[in-house]
Amino acid sequence: MLFLPLAGMARAEPITLLALGDSLTAGYGLAEGEGLVPQLQTWLQAQGADVVVVNAGVSGDTTAGGLSRLDWSLTPDVDAVMVLLGGNDLLRGLPVAEVRSNLDAILTGIGAKGLPVLLIPMQSAQNFGPDYKTAFDATYPELAAKHGAVLANPYFAALGADLSALGDLMQADGIHPSKAGVAKIVPVLGPKVQELLTLVK
Repeated sequence: MLFLPLAGMARAEPITLLALGDSLTAGYGLAEGEGLVPQLQTWLQAQGADVVVVNAGVSGDTTAGGLSRLDWSLTPDVDAVMVLLGGNDLLRGLPVAEVRSNLDAILTGIGAKGLPVLLIPMQSAQNFGPDYKTAFDATYPELAAKHGAVLANPYFAALGADLSALGDLMQADGIHPSKAGVAKIVPVLGPKVQELLTLVK
């Protein structure tokens, strides 16, 4: 008699993790291998994860842009999704209600595919006032709770509060992390990605 250990059977293929985002995901200003996706891939593999991280970052994308390309980004091979969007909405001072609506729709679309999702928050500076900051910053934990998403720490939290004082951890534009900055972000983000990967069916 042939017994198949289905419950303990290893996956035949690596997990495919879609990284949906903007220039922070795309690796703007960095050489090949220095951006978030390749550094995260290397970190995860060093922890023993059998995963391929697919770079679906488009520089300049807002949450609306991410939503507009969600359907065709969710190809049949995708097993999980991490979402890093909202930075360009902040730079443009877009209404929080619009950002929330777009992120809500993105998480709804991912959920409709039965895929686990990690939401990586952006945080507003004080440029648009305390009410805007409070509403914007609350968007991510509230939507993560609504959709049962894994919630990461804010993307730049590992670098400290004042991005303008980070020296070689940021690129000259003061907006995008350098290779060294990404290298500090990845070990903080990585455990949350590992948590996400445990939810893949």
